[in-house]
Amino acid sequence: MSGSALAGVFNIMATPFTPDGQVDAAGLRQLVEFQLRAGAHGLVILGIMGEAHKLRDAERALVIETVMDQVAGRVPVVITVSHGATDVAVGWAKEAAAAGAVAVMAAPPSRVQNPAAIYEHYRRLAGEGGLPVVVQDEPVHTGVLMPVDLLVRIADEIDGFRYIKLEEAPTPRKIGQILERVQRPVGVFGGLGGVQFYYELCRGAVGTMTGFAFTEVLVEIYRRFQAGDRDGARAVFYRYLPILAYEGQPGIGLAIRKEILHRRGAIPHPAVRQPAMTVDLGTREELDEVLASLGLLHDRVPPAVGEGVG
Repeated sequence: MSGSALAGVFNIMATPFTPDGQVDAAGLRQLVEFQLRAGAHGLVILGIMGEAHKLRDAERALVIETVMDQVAGRVPVVITVSHGATDVAVGWAKEAAAAGAVAVMAAPPSRVQNPAAIYEHYRRLAGEGGLPVVVQDEPVHTGVLMPVDLLVRIADEIDGFRYIKLEEAPTPRKIGQILERVQRPVGVFGGLGGVQFYYELCRGAVGTMTGFAFTEVLVEIYRRFQAGDRDGARAVFYRYLPILAYEGQPGIGLAIRKEILHRRGAIPHPAVRQPAMTVDLGTREELDEVLASLGLLHDRVPPAVGEGVG
């Protein structure tokens, strides 16, 4: 699998916590099985959705060990190594390679506005880390805008740079601009909760990397699109847009996703680490309304792979 091109729906894994705030290793195993049953083509761990910035080093190691053991090679796993220090990111990439990851994902160091410094960060990560790199273009949390020119230069000049995860809105437009200009093959994934997934595919995306709690919906959109059924893919996308939009709200989106995952039996407890927004009564009532309108209020276990989504 490590030699294959990455494509499809990669779930950005949440990190489950126990009610007393500890990393829930058993819950992680439960979540892995849930996502694989939902048809995820791969998993991404220790991303923003995984609250990696709130984990201690030992907890980070526990997440990697637990997920890699539970997955047992069934799907490719990408490990996020975003850090403000290049040496730390490179060290984490080497650890990811040793753990069996197929690639690493890295956002640029936060608040760095120097394109030359960003380029050098990725050059070293790709050259020294030992794995293909997914560059995470995510300006909201990093405060870093990576223009098309910079991403194209990185893609064309740095060996080991294989993928981009785009999260600067509007994502479909930027996907199209990059793919029109790159000279070497690069796989571009969408993100942003899947709220533009159909249009990202239309612009040439190879898939999406997101933590959306109904993974099987994204898998069905991707399956239909790849089969040439654009009308069917668009119909599924449009049907589920209300929950894609509601779940993807800035600030509280993570808490909503964990609430849904908990309701679906994917994780034992919906806790998020503080400081963070939590789901209040009003949000819970709104979520109930959205889910009920889609017939998902009591939806738990996703359909078995191949059964599809209506």
